[in-house]
Amino acid sequence: MYAAVLDSHNAPFRIARVARPQPGPGEVLVRIRAATVSPLDTKIRAGKAAHARQPLPAILGLDLAGGVEAVGAGVTAFRPGDDVFGMTGGVGGLQGAQAEYAAVDASLLAPKPANLSMREAASLPLNFITAWEGLVDRAAVHSGQKVLVHGGAGGVGHLAIQLARAFGAEVFATGSAASRALIERLGATAIDYRAHPGEDHVARHTGGRGFDIVYDTVGSATLDASFNAVARFGHVVSALGWGTHALAPLSFRAASYSGVFTLLPLLTREGRAHHGDILREAAKLTESGKLVPRVDPRHFTLANVDDAYSAVESDAAGKIVIDIRE
Repeated sequence: MYAAVLDSHNAPFRIARVARPQPGPGEVLVRIRAATVSPLDTKIRAGKAAHARQPLPAILGLDLAGGVEAVGAGVTAFRPGDDVFGMTGGVGGLQGAQAEYAAVDASLLAPKPANLSMREAASLPLNFITAWEGLVDRAAVHSGQKVLVHGGAGGVGHLAIQLARAFGAEVFATGSAASRALIERLGATAIDYRAHPGEDHVARHTGGRGFDIVYDTVGSATLDASFNAVARFGHVVSALGWGTHALAPLSFRAASYSGVFTLLPLLTREGRAHHGDILREAAKLTESGKLVPRVDPRHFTLANVDDAYSAVESDAAGKIVIDIRE
């Protein structure tokens, strides 16, 4: 098969013929039709993701969508010909998705949503799992709550808005003035973070009480601001909880904090089946019209994978997807 191989950090990818993998026990061989390039992939390529190292040479790419080509011993949930999607590799020594085939743990996969293209399905796993683990698994979002999403136009943020609304919450989201239309189209109240500081939107939108859930997808000072924006007994969740933070504002509210590390099942093998379960929930939501992924309209292939990585670092209008052609 052909694959995009990274030989050293920050180097151009080498398109090479490599051995096609064979599915082992509990694995599925997927003929990949679409793979993504995420901001995390660009950091792994640059050697700047200590939490997600991939020994080189390597094939990168976390997310895929494609068809089941063959199944290994013990696999009963899938059969050849099934269309699937999942976050299956690209870290921890696992082959990534930027190749024509991958042998992946079947528990990481779910049937592809019937109403989505391969490109749209591939765009979902990493970002949707991150949104679900924060809002549902950690914060138990439910009807009647006020939820604030920091970075509402981003990859995780735009899905978090839709997910919280699907659970019946009233959603508010920060973003730039340019992202206002997108945030409002998703059904959230847009907050221009440049024009309105944290204490301003807490007063305007919650009467000073604070938000029941604050999902931070930005990190750094935004996470500190989240501790001041959450309600008493509320919950702050962050997918970027690095750095040093003062927890006193959170403690004085008797509020909780949870971190989300979506890669953990890939790195440790713990909790992989839950990722497959989460993606089945994603399929239900997309097929019911409650979840619409945002995909950048540009098309890339393995032949110009370097351009796809460059596009991630520019103003991408949604997830960057590579069309994998045999």
